Amino acid sequence: MIWYKNYSLSELIAMQKNTLSEHLGINYIELGDDTLIATMPVDKRTHQPFGICHGGAYVVLGEELGSMCAFLTVNPELFIGVGVEINANHVKAVKSGWVKGVCKPIHIKGRTQVWDIKMYDDAGDLCSICRFTCQIIPRKNIA
Repeated sequence: MIWYKNYSLSELIAMQKNTLSEHLGINYIELGDDTLIATMPVDKRTHQPFGICHGGAYVVLGEELGSMCAFLTVNPELFIGVGVEINANHVKAVKSGWVKGVCKPIHIKGRTQVWDIKMYDDAGDLCSICRFTCQIIPRKNIA
């Protein structure tokens, strides 16, 4: 297991209160030994004007998962992960249903972390891929 301690899904869900993640309906559904999985609805909250999932919504899901994973790997009393870069490739349009994001580590040693987030539609087809990079900083540096 790569996490700093044993977290529960209910702890992660509680952290979403009054955030963009909660507003978009992102829901954590599984926490594995090195994987975090969440779903996001494809509906009026996440559509772009042409009726498909907005690319920015995929990026929000990717950053949500990557940031939470970074948080889960460090001592939360001393450190926090802050995003410094995210990129995305959207490979399939999704009109409705749910998108499932699966986040796994690429590199998590030292002060920089890189996370791979793949997103799938209800049929299990890949629809977007994000790579998220964050820096681990002391909590006292947060303004």
